[in-house]
Amino acid sequence: MKQQYVTIKGTKDGLTLHLDDACSFEELLQEIDEKLSTSYYDSDDRSLIEVQVRVGNRYVTTKQEEMLRTLIRNKKNLVVDTIESNVMTKEQAIQWKSETEIVSVTKIIRSGQCLEVKGDLLLIGDVNPGGTVIAGGNIFIIGALRGIAHAGSRGNDEAIIAASLMNPMQLKIGDIVNRAPDAKGDGHTMECAYINQDKQIVVDRIQLLTHLRPNLTRLERGIV
Repeated sequence: MKQQYVTIKGTKDGLTLHLDDACSFEELLQEIDEKLSTSYYDSDDRSLIEVQVRVGNRYVTTKQEEMLRTLIRNKKNLVVDTIESNVMTKEQAIQWKSETEIVSVTKIIRSGQCLEVKGDLLLIGDVNPGGTVIAGGNIFIIGALRGIAHAGSRGNDEAIIAASLMNPMQLKIGDIVNRAPDAKGDGHTMECAYINQDKQIVVDRIQLLTHLRPNLTRLERGIV
């Protein structure tokens, strides 16, 4: 029996192609062409079907990605939504690291000053009124937040802002902005701000993060 290099699974969102990561790329193209040429995927009366391509532990070059997209696109009614690989280049790994690592800073952010990082920010110090901290990820302040804090600046609505003393002038997470909370922190309980299900920023006890954002304590993606 001929070895199968391509597995096709139908989902409610379309098709998912699981590709063997040990065979040659040419063998994959040949089998994809054969399997997608059946009448089921080549019917004139079907609407567009989105295709998710999973290549496993195989690095796919830009040229190879385009070859996959062209091959699938040439089949009637099929369009590639995503091509996902477990492998990344060194440059991609460096960029991912800069966007996910925790940057630790010890200083006071005074009025008129702005501190910005690509990943998570751990600030050991205060943010004074008029001072601003911005992070692509989460913001953790071991000190007083009396100025402006913007977490998830690159569009991460799951980001949080935590501070030992939560008395901000303004909070912003992703594109959601909140004025200073009506209730001021008492300095005895560390608090956190997050976006709730109603797309509003709320401030609550830091202990809730275990349930609200369990991924804060997990490695979400590995590098092969």
